[in-house]
Amino acid sequence: MVGDPVAHSLSPVIHTAALAATGIEGTYAARRVDEAGLSEVIADMRRGALHGVNVTMPHKQAAARLVDRLSPEARRAGSVNTIVATPDELVGHSTDVTGLKSLWHERGLPLDGPVLLLGTGGAAAAAAVAAEGSVVYAAARRPERVAEMAAQTGCQLVAIPWGTAVAEAVVVNATPLGMHGESLPGLVVEVASALVDLAYSHEPTPAVAQARTDIPTIDGIDVLVAQAIDSFRLWTGRQVPPHIMEMAARKLSSPPSKAPNDLAEGESL
Repeated sequence: MVGDPVAHSLSPVIHTAALAATGIEGTYAARRVDEAGLSEVIADMRRGALHGVNVTMPHKQAAARLVDRLSPEARRAGSVNTIVATPDELVGHSTDVTGLKSLWHERGLPLDGPVLLLGTGGAAAAAAVAAEGSVVYAAARRPERVAEMAAQTGCQLVAIPWGTAVAEAVVVNATPLGMHGESLPGLVVEVASALVDLAYSHEPTPAVAQARTDIPTIDGIDVLVAQAIDSFRLWTGRQVPPHIMEMAARKLSSPPSKAPNDLAEGESL
């Protein structure tokens, strides 16, 4: 996995657990790189030194420009978090999108109701693509970014003021709010039908703690594991039982560390 920073990431431990569970020989390591270093990693892939790469902040958009081909999801999200080396080309994928889609269905979140999307970064773009088909209300501190995200993703987004609550919406927090104990604005959680919080720390974020008692809730580790499962499948052709990665992630996500989630940070997109 490449990015800057990477020391916080849970990805190495969960992919190492997946390799052990499937009996596949291999290693998964984190490498801190700048944009020049990313180009070197791509060169390593082309000469066969690396079979696959995850990309996290701030290099997802740059990775999308360096690969030979993009999956439909990666093209619409405008970013790549998973690169697969084939004999002929490097293919960029966004398992941020596919992971969110699978969680949405597995957890039985409403498919025909409104969605309230907080944020306009890469994570938000992936969430917008994943939630396509719903009416998506997007709130950001920089409202002009909503139109830019709509143009990038091709999604129909309704811009609303930051802090506005939408009754019975699935709230998707694609901002860092919650990583350090911050609450989401206004009454967005109180009137929600479900919560997807991409942020995580060693304890539940305030939004997750509040929502879990009343509505279906997906936390940042759920999202991290879902995208990791898809990445592992793309590289190896093997499906890992979700509990293998989740147990490893939740065991490591404990005091004193308090770290951002890859997705919410810009692997996330």
